[in-house]
Amino acid sequence: MSLDPPPYLSSLQNNIRQRPIPWDGAARAGTITEAQLAKIRAVDKVKREQRKQVVEGDLDGYRILFVGEHGTPGVLESASKRSDVVQYILVLLSDLLEGVPTLAKSLFKDSDPYQHFLPLLARSNNSEDPLPLLTSTVLTTLMANSRDESRATEQALPLVLSYLCGLVKNSNDAGLQDIAVMEYSSLLYGQSSRQLFWKQRSETVAPLIDILRKAAGIGGESSASLWSGNTTTRSGGFEGLSGGVGLQLLYHVLLVLWQLSFEAEEIGDDLNDEYDIILLYTQLLRLSPKEKTTRLLLSTLYNLLDANPSTLLPAAVLARLPALLQNVSGRHLTDPDLQEDLERLKETLEEYQKTKTTFDEYVAEVHSGHLRWSPPHRHQVFWTENSRKILDFENGEIPRKLADIMKKPWENDKAVLAIACNDIGCLVREVPEKRYQLEKLGLKTRIMELMQDSDENVRWESLRALGGWLKYSFESN
Repeated sequence: MSLDPPPYLSSLQNNIRQRPIPWDGAARAGTITEAQLAKIRAVDKVKREQRKQVVEGDLDGYRILFVGEHGTPGVLESASKRSDVVQYILVLLSDLLEGVPTLAKSLFKDSDPYQHFLPLLARSNNSEDPLPLLTSTVLTTLMANSRDESRATEQALPLVLSYLCGLVKNSNDAGLQDIAVMEYSSLLYGQSSRQLFWKQRSETVAPLIDILRKAAGIGGESSASLWSGNTTTRSGGFEGLSGGVGLQLLYHVLLVLWQLSFEAEEIGDDLNDEYDIILLYTQLLRLSPKEKTTRLLLSTLYNLLDANPSTLLPAAVLARLPALLQNVSGRHLTDPDLQEDLERLKETLEEYQKTKTTFDEYVAEVHSGHLRWSPPHRHQVFWTENSRKILDFENGEIPRKLADIMKKPWENDKAVLAIACNDIGCLVREVPEKRYQLEKLGLKTRIMELMQDSDENVRWESLRALGGWLKYSFESN
């Protein structure tokens, strides 16, 4: 997938191309050899077709020029003390890799073509130093164009990803963020690279999710406001998006996560458990300013739901995605692929909703880690019919999850604690003989603590829940 380079990178490369380099003086000083100078001049400042013919006619010669071979150092090694020459060579190599596709694979005749590039990547932490950025561009192009999956690439890729992650986290410079995200996209060319990207998700995925949260109007906070339906979108973004996230950066972040979603069968559940991706994408779809962003959102959602129907379809219903898709259908959409994705997603959800039960809805809500006053919580018939099933489901998974939810303070959404107390109280009243199962999880102790909570509703629901315990304790005595 070819994307135009960001303006900042193009400007930097153009400035370097236009710099006069005293090549003859560099050769006389021993910075580069006469043989290296001849090869550079044969492709420097010539027409693209001529450049391609020259390189394709001497692939081995240009491989040796850039990465060297035993007994013959490459030009980057020879000129390592001349920053201006190294920058020029990096831009030249980047141009050649883009213009001569066969060059990338030829560089891998060397067992490790990365050894002279990686030190440049780590040379400086100064964002003003162009060398690491130019190096990351060369390495990204080399990996993407060669589609290499050798041991050398497997070892080098995490280092490139770590460098790019530093740029993404630089929220003060949207230009650098966009360069990094576009290079991410170029690197996600196969299953192996996508798996490595996911393995480093605390560095790679998490900052991208932060950008999307910012665009959705929830910044670095939890998803509490989204689950409760009380989101107030802050102004200042692009056409309805918040936090000053530009459309171009938003599109490229969505593109990367769409590429990652091709591994949805392996990572889909964790992606939702760790980042609330279904809820976040539902909110972004509500705000999406352009068809191209809407299409990426829909396609990613479909990939995730199609690969993980038992776990993520309930989450999508809980996030009110079906109703939103009806709303999206009412927009004036012109992209036929987008329309196809929308219909596929609607059909998938409609088919699921024909068979889902209230119990499925409740389990999905608890699994989401965030409770809201949905119908089951206040429905006595639901508890009468399902309490024993809830306690027995997956060897007590639901009470354990409720205990995990109740351990958190929920300062921004106290209703979660009130609802959890309500649910525990219902379980105790309906299946009193199993209350010891709940006590072992620390739920009785936690409910007693919540009787002192600052929130009136939490105090009331915890009192009601404890009443069930006291009632059956007295009766058993």
